[in-house]
Amino acid sequence: MMRKQQTFSRGLSDKVRKSKAAPEIQKNPFEVKINRKKFDVLGRKSKHDVGLPGVSRSRAIQKRKDTLLKEFRLKDKNNTFIDRRFGEYDSKLTPEEKILQRFTLERQRTQDRKDMYNLNEEEELTHYGQSLAEMEKMTDVIDSDSDSEEKGLLSAELTATHFGGGGGLLRKKSAGDEEEEHKPRSRQELIEELIFKSKQEKRERQTQKEEAQELTEKLDQEWKSIQNLLAHKTPKAERTDETDKPKLDQYDMMVRELGFEMKAQPSEKLKSAEELAREERQRLQTLEADRLKRMMGDAEEDAVQTNTHVSADDMNDGFILDGDDRKTLAYKDGKWNIEGEEEEKEDEDGDEEGGEEEDEDDEDDAEGEDDEEEEGEDDEEDDADEDHCDLQSDEGSEDEDGQGAEEEQLCAEEPPAVSEEQKKAAQEAARAELPYTFPAPESYSDLKQLLQGHGSEQQRLILDRTLKCNHPSLSAGNKAKLQKLFGFLLEYVGDLATQNPPDLRTVSALIPQICGLCQMFPEAACKAVQTLLSDSGHSMEETLEVKGRAPMPDLDMLVLLKITALLFPSSDFRHPVTTPAFLFLSQALTRCAVVSLEDVCKGLVLCCLALEYVSLSQRIFPELLNFLLGLLHLTVSDKHNTGYTVVSPFRRQGKSCDLLVLKDPNTSHSWNRKPLSLQTAHRLPAQSPVERDHYRLSLIDSCLDLVKRCTWLYKDLPSYAHIFQPIRALLLKHLPVEGYPAPIQDLHREILDAIPEKPSQHAPLVFKKKKPIPLKLFTPKIVQILDYGKKRGNTKEEKERERLKHKYKREFKGALREIRKDTRFLAREKLSDVMSRDAERKVKELYGSLATQEGEWKALKRKNRK
Repeated sequence: MMRKQQTFSRGLSDKVRKSKAAPEIQKNPFEVKINRKKFDVLGRKSKHDVGLPGVSRSRAIQKRKDTLLKEFRLKDKNNTFIDRRFGEYDSKLTPEEKILQRFTLERQRTQDRKDMYNLNEEEELTHYGQSLAEMEKMTDVIDSDSDSEEKGLLSAELTATHFGGGGGLLRKKSAGDEEEEHKPRSRQELIEELIFKSKQEKRERQTQKEEAQELTEKLDQEWKSIQNLLAHKTPKAERTDETDKPKLDQYDMMVRELGFEMKAQPSEKLKSAEELAREERQRLQTLEADRLKRMMGDAEEDAVQTNTHVSADDMNDGFILDGDDRKTLAYKDGKWNIEGEEEEKEDEDGDEEGGEEEDEDDEDDAEGEDDEEEEGEDDEEDDADEDHCDLQSDEGSEDEDGQGAEEEQLCAEEPPAVSEEQKKAAQEAARAELPYTFPAPESYSDLKQLLQGHGSEQQRLILDRTLKCNHPSLSAGNKAKLQKLFGFLLEYVGDLATQNPPDLRTVSALIPQICGLCQMFPEAACKAVQTLLSDSGHSMEETLEVKGRAPMPDLDMLVLLKITALLFPSSDFRHPVTTPAFLFLSQALTRCAVVSLEDVCKGLVLCCLALEYVSLSQRIFPELLNFLLGLLHLTVSDKHNTGYTVVSPFRRQGKSCDLLVLKDPNTSHSWNRKPLSLQTAHRLPAQSPVERDHYRLSLIDSCLDLVKRCTWLYKDLPSYAHIFQPIRALLLKHLPVEGYPAPIQDLHREILDAIPEKPSQHAPLVFKKKKPIPLKLFTPKIVQILDYGKKRGNTKEEKERERLKHKYKREFKGALREIRKDTRFLAREKLSDVMSRDAERKVKELYGSLATQEGEWKALKRKNRK
């Protein structure tokens, strides 16, 4: 029965072993997989493995057994054993090395515990950083000889006596007295002997110190006598001629000057535009309140100030006594006067009184100068000066009291009474002044009423104060008011230009305020100027449709074009304000008729403005050159066979084609060059024929000057000679320059020298008919591909978003795959645990049943034997 049981259990255990054993991997060299890598990258996980197929799976299972399975086994378990022996978890150490290291550490621990109280001779004991062995030798040298320095110091013998019980002294033998060696001495005798020796040593040290001092003094005296022999120069005290010091370099002088320069002082905080505007308005309001007080006659009452005494001890901390009954002192006629007492009667002779006052003033000045000199000589007199200003201090000398009284007199004098006539004169002067605060005008009539009746400077001041009092940062509604004010100012400037005579001085004075408003509100200024330009253009078009020709723009329009050039950039290729102004100029130069000398003057002004508009951009302005050619054509008397062509608004022959032809050629001798006035463009006053010829010569001179400026402007253009050929032909063949003054002839010669005789033969630049074919390049075109499979999105941000989504999905799938593998691994391990437990339970049950059968069989066998 036992044999059957053993064979059954052996066969069952073999089955269990076979079921648990993993299949062996066949090693076939042709199936070995090798992933080669070119180089190692720090921080990157290596995926290049070498082995058979399926090795990676077995490694993953082994890794899970080392990590995940251990965590599963230790789950819900608190009693864990951790082996903390040295090198237990270090796979690099061999077992022999681990044992050797553990033995070494153990011996070190036991040795440290044994040597804790073992004082070897090699170790040096210290006390407060000093060696105890050195301290026992008593080798410290005492340098102090005074009694005060020796306090607290004990000699070696005294220390041995007290701390050694006196045994050291008793055992010490003296060389002189051998007989007294055997005689014992008492403690009192030993102490007296010790005191005697210490005093004797002290006297010896004192004697040595005195001897050393005497030797030092003697050596000093002998050194002074031989000092002159050693150094071949006189002593410093006996020198009379100082040696010349070396001159400092310029760099050294500059460095020393920089050292004496004042340090930079901290500056005040920079204020914002709102703070500056608020302070300026506050200042103007204060000045206006003062002016109104002067108008009402209240300024004199406020001007009277009560003279309060200030003590020299006043610290300016705001402390005020409850009551100050002290009386102010005054000095008059060499006597003290106190307020409240009766004053002496004045002398009847006014002249004598005036002379006495002058003498007193002279004396005051002289005494004041003496006082200043005394203060400069000695600083101690400052206390005396303080006594002069303090009424509670004691009386000083008579001179000092007199000087202090004179100073008090200047402060105590009352202002003279103001007469009624002076008061009325001050009120009238205050009424004549301009107010300091002005409200913003709500309409054009309010602005006109505000500015009329004042000069140009006063009008400028009124506008300046209006802008400061109504700054946009001070109130919410000021912005809209000032935007309207810009349009009102343009309209007002136009009215000033159309007056007879035009007030151009006031227009020039108001330009800075217009520029300031344009900088504050550029959009509103742009709209206002655009409106005026469009209105003028429409009116010109309507006049052309009705009459067939339009007059030259008036002076108000010329002023507006000038202001536009000042406010807005004229060099831009396209601008919302200057481009319409540029078009208006071209229309005026080509479509406005020239029928009088006033029109010629206006045309020259338009040419000046056009030249100013294109001066920076150097843009070709054909209308400008054609108009100048037409003006020069007006000076030609013979209009046949000219060799050039004039365009609108000029004609070859007609009624107004001889406007600039001189009536009397002799008038050129009396002509003087002077600039043209804009007032003549508005209306030419009635003049004599000679003056009109002089005016024609001034117009011709201005026209030639503009031609010269145009040649300077366009001289770098390739078509420069082509543009100015008609003007050159007119100036060379048809202009009657012989009858003109010398300045005009010189100007004519300069223009001819600036324009070449023959135009350049360079062909004009044109575009090719066909686009040139580019050469073939072998460089590949590299395009970054951000689309993964499908085209998703067009922009870079969308492509980056899709790339991140793709990466997220890939990582998510990988994480799910790993979680499923971990779950399957744990399930297999749980199943194997259950099967092993079941197998063990069945074997135990079989063993139990067999043991029961065996016992029953044995019991039955015993019964049968009996």
